[in-house]
Amino acid sequence: MNPLTAALVSMMATLLPQLEAIYKDLHQHPELSMHEVRTAKVAADWIQRAGYEVTREIGGTGVVGVLRNGDGPTVMLRADMDGLPVTEATRLPYASVVKARDDDGVEVGVSHACGHDMHVTWLMGAARVLSEHRDLWRGTALVVFQPGEEVGRGASSMMDDKRMKRFPKPDVILGQHVMVGEAGSVGHRSGVILSAGDSMQVKLFGRGSHGSQPQTAIDPVIMAAATTLRLQTIVSREVGPLESAVLTVGALQAGTKENIIPDDAILKLNVRTYDEDVRAHVLSAIRRIATAESEASRAEKPPEFTTLSSYPLTVNDAASAARVAQAFQAQFGERAFETPPASASEDFSVFGRRWGAPSVFWIVGGTDAAAYAKAKRTKTVNALPSNHSPKFAPVLDPTLKTGVETMLSAAAAWLSPPKK
Repeated sequence: MNPLTAALVSMMATLLPQLEAIYKDLHQHPELSMHEVRTAKVAADWIQRAGYEVTREIGGTGVVGVLRNGDGPTVMLRADMDGLPVTEATRLPYASVVKARDDDGVEVGVSHACGHDMHVTWLMGAARVLSEHRDLWRGTALVVFQPGEEVGRGASSMMDDKRMKRFPKPDVILGQHVMVGEAGSVGHRSGVILSAGDSMQVKLFGRGSHGSQPQTAIDPVIMAAATTLRLQTIVSREVGPLESAVLTVGALQAGTKENIIPDDAILKLNVRTYDEDVRAHVLSAIRRIATAESEASRAEKPPEFTTLSSYPLTVNDAASAARVAQAFQAQFGERAFETPPASASEDFSVFGRRWGAPSVFWIVGGTDAAAYAKAKRTKTVNALPSNHSPKFAPVLDPTLKTGVETMLSAAAAWLSPPKK
């Protein structure tokens, strides 16, 4: 067992109950993207008490802690903090009942339906172990609590903050995510692990009129319906069978009354891709098809395209990923395995791209082991509550312990002093 993770085991009796209490508190008090004021304070106060130099409100609510411990590499550990506008339906005794107003002023239920409360707790635990066992490692620990992952702005907003230049450039950047999978398992891989994600709004312009006189109108509802159907041919007819893409129209909004043809219609769509060339082609094809359908309908002006969010590919550096995989195999044995790429997207890789540093991201399972085994046996894994579901909630044991161990195991692959 790695010395740092061995130290973790020695601390478990006292640390785990504290982390469990923190997790339940964060779970009950979720905050929307770029508004994580309370969560940031909880994390910042904790690492400050542990001896870290703490800088707050970076890029909004971001927190950076630095723990210098002699000569050696700088390892950055990252966790995202934001909740989602999802009303929780887990019926847990510590379920969120929080409501808040989103950026459009609409009141929404808020919950940690993606597990970022677990991510924050994991990093707080790892930071504490690193602080209390400085005799076991050398180098600098850079811990980052990031806002706004769910809107794709948080990592960029932090890196745009001039105060980030105060911190040493990381030799490696490490991050992780809880997802559906047997609790206690760890999925790692080299290369692409998460897809690129692009969300777009397309506004189609027609000409409104009375529903009884369609000849006097240019119907944007028909235009939007035709565009929606045609967009599905991008994946089925323009993306090669050995390549991959997902295109989903998640919203079609038009009109207010059955006998009024509206002036315009809005499509909101999401794209996931695993290759930069495929990504560029799909995004270009969306514009081409929407424009062509608009022209075919005699629209008096072309569509209006608005980017809602954009997430780059999450690509693990090969050499660094191999180092992390070796550490996980030593720590977890058969519970660590090579995972295929997931269709989820993250802005984690923004840090590595902007720093010019290698990065590694991995997946920690958070599903009850018995429930997951049954779902695999009955081929119903897709029916399990997954990230962004109102019923998503990782089981605490052993997910909480495992996520701290993964972070420490990976960090120790760089921070541990050389063997004598």
